Amino acid sequence: MRKVSTVGVRAPGTCGSRVLGVAPQSGLCVTAAGTIVDGNVDGSKGAVKAVRKRGVDGRVRRFEEIPHTGRNGWINLLKFWRENRFQQLHKHMEGTFNTLGPIYREKVGTLSSVNILMPSDVSELFQSEGLHPRRMTLQPWATHREIRNHSKGVFLKNGEEWRSDRLQLNKEVMLSAAVKRFLPLLDEVAKDFCRMLQRRVEREGRGEEGKRSLTVDPSPDLFRFALEASCHVIYGERIGLFSSSPSLASQKFIWAVERMLTTTPPLLYLPPRLLLRIGAPLWTQHATAWDHIFSHAEARIQRAYQRLTSSKGRGSATEGQYTGVLGQLMEKGQLSLDLIKANITELMAGGVDTTAVPLQFALFELGRNPEVQEMVRQQVRTSWAQAGGDAQKSLQGAPLLKATVKEVLRLYPVGITVQRYPVKDIILQNYHIPAGTMVQACLYPMGRSSLVFEEPLRFNPSRWSGSREGAAFRSLAFGFGARQCVGRRIAENEMQLLLMNILLNFHVSVPSSEDLKTTLTLILQPETPPKITFSKL
Repeated sequence: MRKVSTVGVRAPGTCGSRVLGVAPQSGLCVTAAGTIVDGNVDGSKGAVKAVRKRGVDGRVRRFEEIPHTGRNGWINLLKFWRENRFQQLHKHMEGTFNTLGPIYREKVGTLSSVNILMPSDVSELFQSEGLHPRRMTLQPWATHREIRNHSKGVFLKNGEEWRSDRLQLNKEVMLSAAVKRFLPLLDEVAKDFCRMLQRRVEREGRGEEGKRSLTVDPSPDLFRFALEASCHVIYGERIGLFSSSPSLASQKFIWAVERMLTTTPPLLYLPPRLLLRIGAPLWTQHATAWDHIFSHAEARIQRAYQRLTSSKGRGSATEGQYTGVLGQLMEKGQLSLDLIKANITELMAGGVDTTAVPLQFALFELGRNPEVQEMVRQQVRTSWAQAGGDAQKSLQGAPLLKATVKEVLRLYPVGITVQRYPVKDIILQNYHIPAGTMVQACLYPMGRSSLVFEEPLRFNPSRWSGSREGAAFRSLAFGFGARQCVGRRIAENEMQLLLMNILLNFHVSVPSSEDLKTTLTLILQPETPPKITFSKL
Protein backbone atom coordinates (compact mmCIF):
# COMPACT_ATOMS: atom_id res chain seq x y z
CA MET A 1 0.00 0.00 0.00
CA ARG A 2 1.22 3.49 -0.82
CA LYS A 3 1.96 5.86 1.99
CA VAL A 4 -1.08 7.92 2.89
CA SER A 5 -1.63 11.08 4.86
CA THR A 6 -4.08 10.85 7.77
CA VAL A 7 -6.68 13.27 8.94
CA GLY A 8 -8.85 13.04 12.03
CA VAL A 9 -12.52 13.72 11.48
CA ARG A 10 -15.19 13.67 14.14
CA ALA A 11 -17.61 16.35 15.15
CA PRO A 12 -17.25 17.11 18.88
CA GLY A 13 -19.52 14.98 21.01
CA THR A 14 -20.82 12.82 18.17
CA CYS A 15 -20.77 9.10 17.69
CA GLY A 16 -22.11 6.35 15.49
CA SER A 17 -24.54 7.53 12.84
CA ARG A 18 -25.51 10.81 14.43
CA VAL A 19 -25.09 12.92 11.34
CA LEU A 20 -28.23 14.92 10.77
CA GLY A 21 -29.71 15.06 14.24
CA VAL A 22 -30.32 11.31 14.59
CA ALA A 23 -29.70 10.03 18.10
CA PRO A 24 -26.23 8.50 18.59
CA GLN A 25 -25.91 4.74 18.50
CA SER A 26 -23.39 2.50 20.20
CA GLY A 27 -20.64 1.41 17.86
CA LEU A 28 -17.45 2.68 16.32
CA CYS A 29 -16.50 6.35 16.22
CA VAL A 30 -13.42 8.13 14.92
CA THR A 31 -11.69 10.56 17.23
CA ALA A 32 -9.75 13.62 16.17
CA ALA A 33 -6.59 11.58 16.33
CA GLY A 34 -8.00 8.92 14.05
CA THR A 35 -8.39 6.37 16.86
CA ILE A 36 -11.29 3.95 16.64
CA VAL A 37 -13.29 4.10 19.84
CA ASP A 38 -16.43 2.63 21.32
CA GLY A 39 -18.70 3.82 24.08
CA ASN A 40 -19.35 7.24 25.56
CA VAL A 41 -17.47 10.42 24.82
CA ASP A 42 -17.39 13.22 27.36
CA GLY A 43 -18.09 16.21 25.11
CA SER A 44 -17.04 18.78 27.71
CA LYS A 45 -13.58 17.30 28.25
CA GLY A 46 -13.23 15.38 25.01
CA ALA A 47 -12.03 12.39 27.01
CA VAL A 48 -12.54 8.92 25.60
CA LYS A 49 -13.92 6.77 28.40
CA ALA A 50 -13.64 3.47 26.67
CA VAL A 51 -11.54 2.20 23.80
CA ARG A 52 -11.93 -1.06 21.97
CA LYS A 53 -10.00 -1.91 18.88
CA ARG A 54 -12.56 -4.46 17.67
CA GLY A 55 -10.00 -6.48 15.82
CA VAL A 56 -8.55 -3.62 13.77
CA ASP A 57 -5.72 -2.81 16.21
CA GLY A 58 -6.08 0.92 15.67
CA ARG A 59 -5.21 0.61 12.00
CA VAL A 60 -6.80 2.59 9.18
CA ARG A 61 -9.74 0.61 7.85
CA ARG A 62 -9.82 -0.73 4.31
CA PHE A 63 -11.75 0.93 1.48
CA GLU A 64 -13.97 -2.16 1.26
CA GLU A 65 -15.10 -1.59 4.85
CA ILE A 66 -16.73 1.76 4.08
CA PRO A 67 -20.50 1.40 4.63
CA HIS A 68 -22.31 1.02 1.31
CA THR A 69 -25.79 0.92 -0.19
CA GLY A 70 -25.34 -2.37 -2.05
CA ARG A 71 -22.56 -3.89 -4.11
CA ASN A 72 -24.46 -4.46 -7.35
CA GLY A 73 -24.68 -1.23 -9.33
CA TRP A 74 -27.32 -2.54 -11.73
CA ILE A 75 -29.66 -3.61 -8.93
CA ASN A 76 -29.18 -0.18 -7.38
CA LEU A 77 -29.96 1.42 -10.73
CA LEU A 78 -33.23 -0.54 -10.96
CA LYS A 79 -34.12 0.65 -7.45
CA PHE A 80 -33.40 4.24 -8.49
CA TRP A 81 -35.71 3.92 -11.47
CA ARG A 82 -38.44 2.10 -9.55
CA GLU A 83 -38.39 4.39 -6.49
CA ASN A 84 -37.92 7.64 -8.44
CA ARG A 85 -34.64 8.37 -6.62
CA PHE A 86 -33.20 10.41 -9.48
CA GLN A 87 -35.65 13.21 -8.73
CA GLN A 88 -35.13 12.83 -4.97
CA LEU A 89 -31.40 12.06 -4.92
CA HIS A 90 -30.78 14.85 -2.38
CA LYS A 91 -33.25 13.27 0.03
CA HIS A 92 -31.81 9.81 -0.65
CA MET A 93 -28.35 11.10 0.30
CA GLU A 94 -29.68 12.77 3.45
CA GLY A 95 -31.40 9.56 4.54
CA THR A 96 -28.37 7.42 3.74
CA PHE A 97 -26.06 9.60 5.85
CA ASN A 98 -28.57 9.31 8.70
CA THR A 99 -28.45 5.53 8.41
CA LEU A 100 -24.80 4.81 7.59
CA GLY A 101 -22.90 7.73 9.11
CA PRO A 102 -20.79 10.56 7.64
CA ILE A 103 -19.24 8.51 4.83
CA TYR A 104 -20.61 5.83 2.53
CA ARG A 105 -19.98 4.16 -0.82
CA GLU A 106 -22.52 3.92 -3.59
CA LYS A 107 -22.56 2.27 -6.99
CA VAL A 108 -25.40 3.04 -9.41
CA GLY A 109 -25.12 1.53 -12.88
CA THR A 110 -21.61 2.34 -14.12
CA LEU A 111 -21.04 5.15 -11.62
CA SER A 112 -19.21 4.58 -8.31
CA SER A 113 -18.52 7.17 -5.63
CA VAL A 114 -17.58 7.74 -2.01
CA ASN A 115 -19.94 10.30 -0.47
CA ILE A 116 -18.87 12.58 2.39
CA LEU A 117 -20.60 15.12 4.60
CA MET A 118 -18.18 16.82 6.99
CA PRO A 119 -16.34 20.05 6.03
CA SER A 120 -13.09 18.70 7.51
CA ASP A 121 -13.28 15.78 5.07
CA VAL A 122 -13.83 18.23 2.20
CA SER A 123 -10.76 20.13 3.36
CA GLU A 124 -8.68 16.97 3.13
CA LEU A 125 -10.10 16.25 -0.31
CA PHE A 126 -9.23 19.77 -1.46
CA GLN A 127 -5.62 19.33 -0.34
CA SER A 128 -5.32 16.24 -2.51
CA GLU A 129 -6.92 17.57 -5.73
CA GLY A 130 -3.58 18.36 -7.40
CA LEU A 131 -2.60 20.94 -10.00
CA HIS A 132 -5.25 19.76 -12.47
CA PRO A 133 -8.37 19.04 -10.36
CA ARG A 134 -10.85 16.61 -11.86
CA ARG A 135 -14.55 16.42 -11.23
CA MET A 136 -17.03 13.93 -12.61
CA THR A 137 -17.28 14.15 -16.39
CA LEU A 138 -20.86 14.52 -17.52
CA GLN A 139 -20.48 11.82 -20.14
CA PRO A 140 -23.74 12.59 -21.99
CA TRP A 141 -22.46 16.13 -22.59
CA ALA A 142 -19.02 14.89 -23.67
CA THR A 143 -20.55 12.31 -26.02
CA HIS A 144 -22.72 14.97 -27.64
CA ARG A 145 -19.63 17.11 -28.33
CA GLU A 146 -17.78 14.14 -29.81
CA ILE A 147 -20.53 12.95 -32.15
CA ARG A 148 -21.26 16.52 -33.32
CA ASN A 149 -17.56 17.39 -33.67
CA HIS A 150 -17.84 20.33 -31.27
CA SER A 151 -14.85 21.46 -29.22
CA LYS A 152 -15.14 21.00 -25.47
CA GLY A 153 -15.07 23.88 -23.02
CA VAL A 154 -13.37 23.90 -19.63
CA PHE A 155 -16.35 22.21 -17.99
CA LEU A 156 -15.58 19.01 -19.89
CA LYS A 157 -11.78 19.22 -20.05
CA ASN A 158 -9.07 17.92 -17.74
CA GLY A 159 -5.30 18.15 -17.38
CA GLU A 160 -3.03 20.85 -18.77
CA GLU A 161 -5.46 21.61 -21.60
CA TRP A 162 -8.11 22.51 -18.98
CA ARG A 163 -5.68 24.63 -16.98
CA SER A 164 -4.47 26.60 -19.98
CA ASP A 165 -8.00 27.46 -21.16
CA ARG A 166 -9.25 28.15 -17.64
CA LEU A 167 -6.51 30.70 -16.93
CA GLN A 168 -7.57 32.66 -20.02
CA LEU A 169 -11.24 32.56 -19.05
CA ASN A 170 -10.50 33.63 -15.47
CA LYS A 171 -9.18 36.95 -16.75
CA GLU A 172 -12.59 37.78 -18.24
CA VAL A 173 -15.02 36.32 -15.69
CA MET A 174 -13.30 35.81 -12.33
CA LEU A 175 -10.77 38.59 -11.67
CA SER A 176 -11.88 41.76 -9.86
CA ALA A 177 -11.04 43.91 -12.91
CA ALA A 178 -13.43 41.82 -15.02
CA VAL A 179 -16.18 42.05 -12.39
CA LYS A 180 -15.81 45.83 -12.35
CA ARG A 181 -16.37 45.88 -16.14
CA PHE A 182 -19.49 43.71 -16.26
CA LEU A 183 -21.20 44.77 -13.02
CA PRO A 184 -22.88 47.86 -14.59
CA LEU A 185 -24.39 45.64 -17.29
CA LEU A 186 -25.95 43.35 -14.68
CA ASP A 187 -27.23 46.33 -12.70
CA GLU A 188 -28.84 47.78 -15.83
CA VAL A 189 -30.78 44.54 -16.43
CA ALA A 190 -31.78 44.29 -12.74
CA LYS A 191 -33.15 47.86 -12.81
CA ASP A 192 -35.07 47.14 -16.02
CA PHE A 193 -36.56 44.02 -14.41
CA CYS A 194 -37.85 46.11 -11.49
CA ARG A 195 -39.30 48.74 -13.83
CA MET A 196 -41.11 45.98 -15.72
CA LEU A 197 -42.40 44.56 -12.42
CA GLN A 198 -43.54 48.00 -11.22
CA ARG A 199 -45.55 48.52 -14.40
CA ARG A 200 -47.12 45.09 -14.02
CA VAL A 201 -48.02 45.68 -10.36
CA GLU A 202 -49.66 49.02 -11.26
CA ARG A 203 -51.51 47.45 -14.18
CA GLU A 204 -52.63 44.14 -12.61
CA GLY A 205 -52.25 44.64 -8.86
CA ARG A 206 -54.83 45.29 -6.14
CA GLY A 207 -55.07 48.23 -3.78
CA GLU A 208 -55.00 51.98 -4.15
CA GLU A 209 -52.83 53.60 -6.77
CA GLY A 210 -49.18 53.82 -5.76
CA LYS A 211 -49.58 51.12 -3.09
CA ARG A 212 -50.71 48.20 -5.16
CA SER A 213 -49.64 44.59 -4.61
CA LEU A 214 -49.56 41.64 -6.97
CA THR A 215 -49.28 37.91 -6.26
CA VAL A 216 -47.64 35.95 -9.07
CA ASP A 217 -45.43 33.02 -9.91
CA PRO A 218 -42.28 35.01 -10.78
CA SER A 219 -40.35 32.07 -12.24
CA PRO A 220 -40.98 32.85 -15.96
CA ASP A 221 -39.84 36.43 -15.42
CA LEU A 222 -36.80 35.27 -13.43
CA PHE A 223 -35.77 32.95 -16.27
CA ARG A 224 -36.08 35.85 -18.70
CA PHE A 225 -34.04 38.04 -16.37
CA ALA A 226 -31.28 35.42 -16.10
CA LEU A 227 -31.08 34.97 -19.87
CA GLU A 228 -31.17 38.73 -20.54
CA ALA A 229 -28.43 39.35 -17.96
CA SER A 230 -26.26 36.49 -19.25
CA CYS A 231 -26.54 37.68 -22.86
CA HIS A 232 -25.69 41.25 -21.87
CA VAL A 233 -22.52 40.18 -20.05
CA ILE A 234 -21.42 37.39 -22.36
CA TYR A 235 -22.38 38.79 -25.79
CA GLY A 236 -22.38 42.48 -24.89
CA GLU A 237 -25.91 43.00 -26.20
CA ARG A 238 -29.48 43.13 -24.93
CA ILE A 239 -32.04 40.77 -26.46
CA GLY A 240 -35.24 42.49 -25.31
CA LEU A 241 -36.80 39.83 -23.10
CA PHE A 242 -38.63 42.42 -20.98
CA SER A 243 -40.66 43.65 -23.92
CA SER A 244 -44.36 42.80 -24.18
CA SER A 245 -43.54 40.12 -26.77
CA PRO A 246 -40.18 38.48 -26.07
CA SER A 247 -38.63 36.54 -28.94
CA LEU A 248 -39.70 32.96 -29.58
CA ALA A 249 -36.04 31.97 -30.11
CA SER A 250 -35.16 33.01 -26.56
CA GLN A 251 -38.14 31.13 -25.12
CA LYS A 252 -37.03 28.04 -27.03
CA PHE A 253 -33.51 28.43 -25.64
CA ILE A 254 -34.87 28.41 -22.07
CA TRP A 255 -36.94 25.32 -22.89
CA ALA A 256 -33.89 23.59 -24.40
CA VAL A 257 -31.78 24.27 -21.28
CA GLU A 258 -34.52 22.85 -19.06
CA ARG A 259 -34.85 19.75 -21.27
CA MET A 260 -31.07 19.26 -21.28
CA LEU A 261 -30.92 19.46 -17.47
CA THR A 262 -33.87 17.10 -17.01
CA THR A 263 -32.47 14.39 -19.31
CA THR A 264 -28.89 14.49 -17.99
CA PRO A 265 -29.18 12.61 -14.63
CA PRO A 266 -30.60 9.28 -15.91
CA LEU A 267 -28.00 9.29 -18.71
CA LEU A 268 -25.14 9.50 -16.19
CA TYR A 269 -25.62 5.88 -15.17
CA LEU A 270 -25.84 4.34 -18.65
CA PRO A 271 -23.38 4.19 -21.61
CA PRO A 272 -24.48 7.10 -23.88
CA ARG A 273 -23.05 5.54 -27.04
CA LEU A 274 -25.14 2.41 -26.48
CA LEU A 275 -28.25 4.56 -26.14
CA LEU A 276 -27.23 6.44 -29.27
CA ARG A 277 -26.81 3.16 -31.16
CA ILE A 278 -30.26 1.86 -30.23
CA GLY A 279 -31.91 5.25 -30.78
CA ALA A 280 -33.19 5.57 -27.21
CA PRO A 281 -35.75 8.41 -26.93
CA LEU A 282 -34.05 9.75 -23.80
CA TRP A 283 -30.78 10.24 -25.68
CA THR A 284 -32.57 11.76 -28.66
CA GLN A 285 -34.28 14.34 -26.43
CA HIS A 286 -30.98 15.17 -24.75
CA ALA A 287 -29.04 15.57 -27.99
CA THR A 288 -31.82 17.63 -29.60
CA ALA A 289 -31.82 20.00 -26.62
CA TRP A 290 -28.05 20.49 -26.89
CA ASP A 291 -28.34 21.04 -30.65
CA HIS A 292 -30.78 23.87 -30.02
CA ILE A 293 -28.53 25.39 -27.33
CA PHE A 294 -25.58 25.32 -29.73
CA SER A 295 -27.50 26.83 -32.64
CA HIS A 296 -28.81 29.65 -30.41
CA ALA A 297 -25.29 30.37 -29.17
CA GLU A 298 -23.85 30.10 -32.68
CA ALA A 299 -26.28 32.75 -33.97
CA ARG A 300 -25.39 35.13 -31.13
CA ILE A 301 -21.67 34.52 -31.58
CA GLN A 302 -21.88 35.20 -35.32
CA ARG A 303 -23.69 38.48 -34.70
CA ALA A 304 -21.13 39.56 -32.11
CA TYR A 305 -18.26 38.59 -34.42
CA GLN A 306 -19.74 40.60 -37.31
CA ARG A 307 -20.30 43.56 -35.02
CA LEU A 308 -16.70 43.49 -33.80
CA THR A 309 -15.15 43.05 -37.26
CA SER A 310 -17.29 45.78 -38.82
CA SER A 311 -16.37 48.16 -35.99
CA LYS A 312 -12.68 47.48 -36.62
CA GLY A 313 -13.14 47.84 -40.37
CA ARG A 314 -14.79 51.23 -39.99
CA GLY A 315 -12.20 52.28 -37.45
CA SER A 316 -14.93 52.88 -34.86
CA ALA A 317 -13.76 54.00 -31.48
CA THR A 318 -14.27 51.01 -29.18
CA GLU A 319 -11.50 51.74 -26.73
CA GLY A 320 -12.86 51.82 -23.21
CA GLN A 321 -16.17 50.33 -24.34
CA TYR A 322 -16.92 46.92 -22.81
CA THR A 323 -17.81 44.40 -25.51
CA GLY A 324 -18.81 41.52 -23.27
CA VAL A 325 -16.90 38.37 -22.39
CA LEU A 326 -17.09 37.16 -26.00
CA GLY A 327 -15.72 40.40 -27.39
CA GLN A 328 -12.88 40.48 -24.87
CA LEU A 329 -11.86 36.91 -25.72
CA MET A 330 -11.98 37.62 -29.46
CA GLU A 331 -10.00 40.84 -29.18
CA LYS A 332 -7.25 39.23 -27.10
CA GLY A 333 -7.00 36.19 -29.37
CA GLN A 334 -5.52 33.86 -26.75
CA LEU A 335 -8.10 31.15 -27.47
CA SER A 336 -9.06 29.80 -30.90
CA LEU A 337 -12.51 30.69 -32.22
CA ASP A 338 -13.66 27.08 -31.75
CA LEU A 339 -12.60 27.12 -28.09
CA ILE A 340 -14.25 30.50 -27.57
CA LYS A 341 -17.50 29.11 -29.03
CA ALA A 342 -17.30 26.00 -26.83
CA ASN A 343 -16.77 27.96 -23.61
CA ILE A 344 -19.29 30.70 -24.42
CA THR A 345 -21.93 28.04 -25.13
CA GLU A 346 -21.20 26.32 -21.80
CA LEU A 347 -21.39 29.65 -19.96
CA MET A 348 -24.75 30.40 -21.54
CA ALA A 349 -26.18 26.92 -20.91
CA GLY A 350 -25.05 27.08 -17.28
CA GLY A 351 -26.11 30.66 -16.63
CA VAL A 352 -29.90 30.63 -16.77
CA ASP A 353 -31.54 28.03 -14.50
CA THR A 354 -28.61 28.16 -12.07
CA THR A 355 -29.45 31.77 -11.15
CA ALA A 356 -33.20 31.91 -11.88
CA VAL A 357 -34.00 28.99 -9.58
CA PRO A 358 -32.01 30.20 -6.52
CA LEU A 359 -33.73 33.57 -6.95
CA GLN A 360 -37.09 31.78 -6.57
CA PHE A 361 -35.88 30.25 -3.31
CA ALA A 362 -34.45 33.60 -2.15
CA LEU A 363 -37.71 35.49 -2.70
CA PHE A 364 -39.62 32.72 -0.94
CA GLU A 365 -37.36 32.72 2.13
CA LEU A 366 -37.29 36.52 2.36
CA GLY A 367 -41.07 36.51 2.01
CA ARG A 368 -41.66 34.08 4.85
CA ASN A 369 -39.01 35.69 7.07
CA PRO A 370 -40.11 39.36 7.12
CA GLU A 371 -37.76 40.29 9.98
CA VAL A 372 -34.78 39.04 7.98
CA GLN A 373 -36.07 40.83 4.89
CA GLU A 374 -36.35 44.14 6.75
CA MET A 375 -32.87 43.77 8.25
CA VAL A 376 -31.35 43.18 4.80
CA ARG A 377 -33.41 46.01 3.27
CA GLN A 378 -32.21 48.52 5.86
CA GLN A 379 -28.58 47.66 5.21
CA VAL A 380 -29.13 47.82 1.44
CA ARG A 381 -30.86 51.21 1.67
CA THR A 382 -28.07 52.68 3.79
CA SER A 383 -25.35 51.29 1.55
CA TRP A 384 -27.10 52.38 -1.66
CA ALA A 385 -27.54 55.93 -0.37
CA GLN A 386 -23.94 56.17 0.81
CA ALA A 387 -22.68 54.81 -2.50
CA GLY A 388 -24.70 57.31 -4.50
CA GLY A 389 -26.29 54.45 -6.42
CA ASP A 390 -22.92 52.99 -7.51
CA ALA A 391 -23.62 49.26 -7.90
CA GLN A 392 -20.23 47.94 -6.82
CA LYS A 393 -19.97 50.19 -3.75
CA SER A 394 -23.56 49.40 -2.84
CA LEU A 395 -22.83 45.66 -2.77
CA GLN A 396 -19.62 46.15 -0.82
CA GLY A 397 -21.52 48.03 1.86
CA ALA A 398 -24.25 45.40 2.19
CA PRO A 399 -22.59 42.16 3.37
CA LEU A 400 -25.97 40.81 4.52
CA LEU A 401 -27.05 40.70 0.89
CA LYS A 402 -24.16 38.43 -0.02
CA ALA A 403 -24.88 36.40 3.12
CA THR A 404 -28.51 36.05 2.01
CA VAL A 405 -27.43 34.44 -1.26
CA LYS A 406 -25.02 32.24 0.67
CA GLU A 407 -27.77 31.16 3.06
CA VAL A 408 -30.18 30.38 0.20
CA LEU A 409 -27.53 28.20 -1.45
CA ARG A 410 -26.81 26.44 1.87
CA LEU A 411 -30.43 25.30 2.10
CA TYR A 412 -31.02 24.91 -1.65
CA PRO A 413 -27.70 24.20 -3.39
CA VAL A 414 -28.00 24.40 -7.18
CA GLY A 415 -25.84 21.33 -7.68
CA ILE A 416 -26.13 18.89 -4.78
CA THR A 417 -22.57 17.53 -4.95
CA VAL A 418 -19.02 18.68 -5.62
CA GLN A 419 -16.77 15.90 -6.92
CA ARG A 420 -13.02 15.39 -6.95
CA TYR A 421 -10.62 12.55 -7.75
CA PRO A 422 -7.74 12.72 -5.23
CA VAL A 423 -4.30 12.44 -6.83
CA LYS A 424 -2.92 10.59 -3.80
CA ASP A 425 -4.26 8.09 -1.29
CA ILE A 426 -6.01 9.84 1.60
CA ILE A 427 -7.78 8.97 4.83
CA LEU A 428 -11.37 10.09 5.39
CA GLN A 429 -13.26 9.10 8.56
CA ASN A 430 -10.43 6.64 9.23
CA TYR A 431 -11.03 4.81 5.94
CA HIS A 432 -8.40 4.45 3.24
CA ILE A 433 -9.43 6.15 -0.02
CA PRO A 434 -7.24 5.15 -3.00
CA ALA A 435 -6.03 7.81 -5.42
CA GLY A 436 -8.37 8.20 -8.40
CA THR A 437 -11.55 7.40 -6.45
CA MET A 438 -14.46 9.72 -7.14
CA VAL A 439 -15.34 11.43 -3.86
CA GLN A 440 -18.47 13.57 -3.61
CA ALA A 441 -19.08 16.30 -1.04
CA CYS A 442 -22.86 16.16 -0.60
CA LEU A 443 -24.07 19.74 -0.17
CA TYR A 444 -27.77 19.30 0.54
CA PRO A 445 -27.27 17.01 3.57
CA MET A 446 -24.30 19.12 4.74
CA GLY A 447 -26.32 22.34 4.66
CA ARG A 448 -29.07 20.77 6.78
CA SER A 449 -26.86 18.90 9.23
CA SER A 450 -26.89 19.87 12.91
CA LEU A 451 -23.29 18.68 13.08
CA VAL A 452 -22.25 21.43 10.68
CA PHE A 453 -24.71 24.26 11.41
CA GLU A 454 -26.59 25.42 14.48
CA GLU A 455 -30.33 25.43 13.86
CA PRO A 456 -29.72 24.20 10.32
CA LEU A 457 -33.32 24.59 9.12
CA ARG A 458 -33.54 28.23 10.20
CA PHE A 459 -33.05 30.83 7.47
CA ASN A 460 -30.44 33.08 9.06
CA PRO A 461 -28.03 35.03 6.81
CA SER A 462 -26.35 36.48 9.90
CA ARG A 463 -24.81 33.07 10.61
CA TRP A 464 -22.16 33.91 7.98
CA SER A 465 -20.97 37.04 9.78
CA GLY A 466 -17.68 36.18 11.45
CA SER A 467 -18.91 33.09 13.26
CA ARG A 468 -17.55 29.57 13.28
CA GLU A 469 -19.99 28.79 10.49
CA GLY A 470 -18.17 31.21 8.24
CA ALA A 471 -15.23 28.81 8.28
CA ALA A 472 -13.93 27.14 5.14
CA PHE A 473 -15.67 24.31 3.30
CA ARG A 474 -19.14 25.01 4.66
CA SER A 475 -20.25 27.14 1.72
CA LEU A 476 -19.56 25.10 -1.39
CA ALA A 477 -22.39 25.90 -3.80
CA PHE A 478 -19.87 27.17 -6.37
CA GLY A 479 -17.30 24.47 -5.65
CA PHE A 480 -13.82 25.16 -4.36
CA GLY A 481 -10.26 25.78 -5.48
CA ALA A 482 -9.03 26.22 -9.02
CA ARG A 483 -11.97 24.25 -10.40
CA GLN A 484 -14.74 26.25 -8.75
CA CYS A 485 -17.59 27.41 -11.00
CA VAL A 486 -16.16 29.58 -13.79
CA GLY A 487 -19.34 31.67 -13.86
CA ARG A 488 -19.34 32.26 -10.11
CA ARG A 489 -18.72 36.02 -10.15
CA ILE A 490 -21.39 36.59 -12.79
CA ALA A 491 -23.95 34.51 -10.89
CA GLU A 492 -23.22 35.93 -7.42
CA ASN A 493 -23.43 39.54 -8.58
CA GLU A 494 -26.43 38.90 -10.81
CA MET A 495 -28.44 37.49 -7.89
CA GLN A 496 -27.30 40.14 -5.41
CA LEU A 497 -28.08 43.02 -7.76
CA LEU A 498 -31.57 41.77 -8.56
CA LEU A 499 -32.37 41.19 -4.87
CA MET A 500 -30.96 44.64 -4.02
CA ASN A 501 -33.19 46.35 -6.58
CA ILE A 502 -36.25 44.35 -5.55
CA LEU A 503 -35.74 45.18 -1.85
CA LEU A 504 -35.34 48.87 -2.68
CA ASN A 505 -38.66 48.91 -4.53
CA PHE A 506 -40.91 46.19 -3.08
CA HIS A 507 -41.93 44.44 0.08
CA VAL A 508 -42.03 40.70 -0.58
CA SER A 509 -44.43 38.27 1.11
CA VAL A 510 -45.79 34.78 0.46
CA PRO A 511 -49.38 33.45 0.47
CA SER A 512 -48.10 30.19 2.03
CA SER A 513 -45.10 29.75 4.28
CA GLU A 514 -45.12 25.94 4.16
CA ASP A 515 -41.77 24.35 3.32
CA LEU A 516 -41.19 23.96 -0.38
CA LYS A 517 -41.03 20.46 -1.80
CA THR A 518 -37.97 20.11 -4.00
CA THR A 519 -37.03 17.95 -6.95
CA LEU A 520 -33.78 17.34 -8.79
CA THR A 521 -33.10 17.51 -12.48
CA LEU A 522 -29.41 18.23 -12.78
CA ILE A 523 -30.11 21.12 -10.40
CA LEU A 524 -32.30 21.40 -7.30
CA GLN A 525 -35.57 23.24 -7.85
CA PRO A 526 -39.04 23.55 -6.33
CA GLU A 527 -41.58 20.94 -7.40
CA THR A 528 -44.00 23.83 -7.83
CA PRO A 529 -42.66 27.40 -8.15
CA PRO A 530 -43.72 29.45 -5.09
CA LYS A 531 -46.18 32.33 -5.45
CA ILE A 532 -44.72 35.67 -4.34
CA THR A 533 -46.60 38.87 -3.43
CA PHE A 534 -44.84 42.08 -4.50
CA SER A 535 -46.08 45.24 -2.74
CA LYS A 536 -44.79 48.63 -3.85
CA LEU A 537 -42.96 50.56 -1.17
